Amino acid sequence: MRDAGIGRLLVASLHQGIADRLPDRLEFYENWLNPQGLRDGTIGLAALHAVLSFLRTEGDAYAQVTATAGDYAGGWAMSELSGFRQWALASLPAPFRRRIAFGIARDVIASAYTGSRIKVKVRQRAGMVEIKSSIFCGVRQPVPHPLCHFYASAVVSVLARAGMAATSEIVSCQATGSQCCHVRIDMTPPTEAA
Repeated sequence: MRDAGIGRLLVASLHQGIADRLPDRLEFYENWLNPQGLRDGTIGLAALHAVLSFLRTEGDAYAQVTATAGDYAGGWAMSELSGFRQWALASLPAPFRRRIAFGIARDVIASAYTGSRIKVKVRQRAGMVEIKSSIFCGVRQPVPHPLCHFYASAVVSVLARAGMAATSEIVSCQATGSQCCHVRIDMTPPTEAA
């Protein structure tokens, strides 16, 4: 990318999320996320901010697009794992696989925008992801709803592809006025949760 802090995986997954969820608006968004820029890696920070700003005006579609983008980012990251990591996720006991999967999810989030600071805490059947300086949540005025859907979806996507069912909940969001974003991950089997 032109700006070193923007990850190619973020831009590509966001483009695909728009194509899936807002196909009639794709041409509009390609003013910033154009195919040539995607191929050449020349999409800049200003273009990404413009896309996210316009997406926020799309109502519920914002959450759908960014969650879909997170799912793609997690899936694509898992498909590019080294042979050793694939072996570890298939062979090691559950506690080690959880830690490896959360490490991969952390890498996906960190590669989206290098200006973010990420902390991950993993427990037996839960995890907490903290993101400071989120690219999605940098707004001028606080908004009424969280904007961290990309992160929540990316973590769940990685865990699912590692064979661990999980759900996510956005606990706090920088865009709503919190100091940082917190995403809680629950890996309790559905029968135990009931």
